Amino acid sequence: MKTLDHIPTSKLKRALRIVKTGAQVGGNYAKYYADRLTKDETTAKENLDLANAEDIYDGLKTLKGSALKVAQMMSMDKNVLPRAYVDKFSLSQFSVPPLSGPLVRKTFKKYFGKNPEELYDEFESESINAASIGQVHQAYVNGQKLAVKIQYPGVADSIESDLKLVRPFALRLLNLSGKDADVYFEEVKNKLLEETDYLNELAQSNWIKEKCTGLEGIVFPNYFPKLSCEKVITMEWMDGLHLSEYVAAEKDPTKRTQIAQVLWDFYLYQLHQLRKVHADPHPGNFLINKENQLVVLDFGCMKEIPEDFYTPYFALTRPDVLADPEIFKSYLYELEVLKASDTESEVKFFEVLFKEMLSVFTLPFQNEQFDFSDPAFFQKLNDLGEKFAKDPQLRKQDGGRGSKHFIYMNRTFFGLYNLMYDLQASKIEINRYQKYQQ
Repeated sequence: MKTLDHIPTSKLKRALRIVKTGAQVGGNYAKYYADRLTKDETTAKENLDLANAEDIYDGLKTLKGSALKVAQMMSMDKNVLPRAYVDKFSLSQFSVPPLSGPLVRKTFKKYFGKNPEELYDEFESESINAASIGQVHQAYVNGQKLAVKIQYPGVADSIESDLKLVRPFALRLLNLSGKDADVYFEEVKNKLLEETDYLNELAQSNWIKEKCTGLEGIVFPNYFPKLSCEKVITMEWMDGLHLSEYVAAEKDPTKRTQIAQVLWDFYLYQLHQLRKVHADPHPGNFLINKENQLVVLDFGCMKEIPEDFYTPYFALTRPDVLADPEIFKSYLYELEVLKASDTESEVKFFEVLFKEMLSVFTLPFQNEQFDFSDPAFFQKLNDLGEKFAKDPQLRKQDGGRGSKHFIYMNRTFFGLYNLMYDLQASKIEINRYQKYQQ
């Protein structure tokens, strides 16, 4: 893959790249309107989605940083985006052009005052993996194989301006408007700022490793603080297949379900015991080693769950709460889904909408075991997404509906559900995590 010798870091240069992408998208729409005259609507729309996904991704991958990270986040919204966008944006998880050797050396010189060859016994100048915020290189010290993650130049400094640039694309693709978008982008901005602080990631990585040592079937790398800084993290190299590669290679359903159960336990334990969760559940952050153990990487994106959100959020997974109209409504108020200023008709509308949504979304929690390999469950999620996207009354609603904490919590669950489906996990014990609780 071709390397990048330069990443635009000035606001002007980055803006010009987005403007160029916007012009390409505009041209795609012109072609779409022409196609509608000679082709059926479905074909014309599919061609539009393919062209837009290609052009938007190509524009963002040269910018890297938060612009590309938004694409990665959207690729996880399989129940929201058309398939063309999901497939293309998924490449941002671990398949983008890496930095060239000179740019890598420049980063080391700036933060360590030394070239990488002076810090490690061996350092591979060609990256092994390149994603949205950083790329990974192999290195050795005293015979130990290491993974060195290097952040791209200018990522942290360009977060706010990048989000403003990609906002029009995201608004259209995610069907956001008004205060919904303000809340969404403010929360995303804050989490991206955390993700670009590698010292914070180092601390979170060691913390989660300590807190989860008792969980079976899961391992974490060791980290090396003296070889890490704000923009570089050095950790133990972990061998294994990325989860997507494992799914393609492992044909034994028992082994896949074993990994899925460990993954489920890990997330439920974090949510209920730690009240802080790894909020970036995409395949590139998980490896499966030869012992069929789950290896978890990248703790830059961790979401804290405050008590005043945790209690009503998980109460809504209980059948008795869903069946009691008054209690159900009270929790919707606590979660800011319903507001004091709502009219009677608005209250009724959102009660019905959220009851319908939660009746599907919480299905795994209504059983002692759940079959995530059942396509009917995911079809129901897809059908709901399409229904809500087309609902004229919902599209007219303006103003932030729901706590800002929904953004990363829902992203975490949708990401987890999709990983469970990819693993074709059946007979998952929903509450097995409880045996680890203190």
